Amino acid sequence: MISWKCKHTWKKSAVNTSWCLLGCSIGDFGTILYFQNIAHDWSTMSIMGLAMLNGLITSVLLETFILSKQMIFSQALRTALGMSFISMVAMEFAMNVTDILLTGGAQITWWAIPIMLTAGFLTPWPYNYWRLKKYNASCH
Repeated sequence: MISWKCKHTWKKSAVNTSWCLLGCSIGDFGTILYFQNIAHDWSTMSIMGLAMLNGLITSVLLETFILSKQMIFSQALRTALGMSFISMVAMEFAMNVTDILLTGGAQITWWAIPIMLTAGFLTPWPYNYWRLKKYNASCH
């Protein structure tokens, strides 16, 4: 049975989740901002799908870069893909559902960003805590 009361693990998992959030939000927000500023005929859901994909890619790239300081590149890439992919997908989904609910989707507004980031952080954080506690496995 896993204890959910370990402050050290909550802090460590919060740091891990924050790095993941940074990586995800770079690709996600960048994609949405790009489409917000060009003429296009893409549907909102197509833009959101691409934003999620780009968020996953930038998160893996950032995590791989961070981990490559501690291990060889191929191992860093495998670790970034294997240990946090569920977390990243949950994070991206939460951020984009929040965007849809608040703005109608594919819109970056100053007031929605903190709410999107909060949803993106809180959604995978317990999973990251659980994974760290159960396997002593984290990405950073």
